[in-house]
Amino acid sequence: MAQSAVTVRLDAEMKAQFDKLCAEFGMSVNTAFNIFVNAVVRRRKIPFEITATKDSLSSNKGLEAFYALREEARKNGLQDMTLDEINKEIRLAREEREAME
Repeated sequence: MAQSAVTVRLDAEMKAQFDKLCAEFGMSVNTAFNIFVNAVVRRRKIPFEITATKDSLSSNKGLEAFYALREEARKNGLQDMTLDEINKEIRLAREEREAME
């Protein structure tokens, strides 16, 4: 498989800490990034939760709605739906709406 280079800019102190930690793990920084990329591609999601403070969301109502829906999905055990499952849910909701009209 062909290789491709990626450049990542990091704070110098953060990079030094990351280099040291990777060495403690017995791997290079390159290996650590490859593990991360493989996990994202395999799982089709970031392998950890990314959050923001409530204050940072208040100016973006769409983002607030997204986070509220994501939380509802988590509570209902639906956070790991596939794209096909999501599309099926949308199609069924549209069919129900059309039947009611």
